Amino acid sequence: MKLRCLLIDDEPPALEVLQSYIEMVDGFEIAGKCYNAVQAFGVLQEKPVDLLFLDIKMPRLLGTDFLRSLRQPPKVIFTTAYPDYALEGYELDAVDYLLKPIPFERFLKAVAKVMRTDAPVLAAAEVRPAAQEPTTFLYFRADRKMVKVFTRDILYVESLKDYVKIVLTTGRPLVVKQTISSVEEMLPETAFLRIHRSFVVAIDKITAYTPTHIDVAGQELPVGRLYQKEVGRVLKMAVE
Repeated sequence: MKLRCLLIDDEPPALEVLQSYIEMVDGFEIAGKCYNAVQAFGVLQEKPVDLLFLDIKMPRLLGTDFLRSLRQPPKVIFTTAYPDYALEGYELDAVDYLLKPIPFERFLKAVAKVMRTDAPVLAAAEVRPAAQEPTTFLYFRADRKMVKVFTRDILYVESLKDYVKIVLTTGRPLVVKQTISSVEEMLPETAFLRIHRSFVVAIDKITAYTPTHIDVAGQELPVGRLYQKEVGRVLKMAVE
């Protein structure tokens, strides 16, 4: 038996991301997609729903207020771009709280929590096996839209005070209002390496290195003094 998921978000790209993620995981199916809480309320009256993926800051009615209005709410995973709502979300007994843009690895951790709470139903649920590993991608908010970025195309990430520059193999860099630490958490930890408080690099894009500098796509990037020991350890393992 699969858990029926209702996706609620006023941004179509965010719904597309969640749908693509759910389709890669066994044990879950999509019961519907809604652009606001009013639509979601109608769906809940018509069909059974086991799990809500619920945005918080939506027009007409906040996701948190919508959840409070339900007499017997399903389990909920909040999805939002606003960390300020985290405490309120957990006070409402949310299974998890996902910050946009949501990386696939973080999504899997959230659904794993649902699997644990519904063990009899989802004992055999797992990521659907495929001929090859699913391509990992992220969405970043830039130029008033959510832009898809494949992690395989990222050369390095550079901090620019309140922004970061994501340098890509595919063309012009993407500049987004986000901290480098938050981007680092989104990236697969086995594929990316923090080398400086201002730089995170893709390990497989490194062409040369010394204890103090790393070359990526013709750019010489500094290795911070506090990062040198860990950088040396990781790169030594990579060539062994």
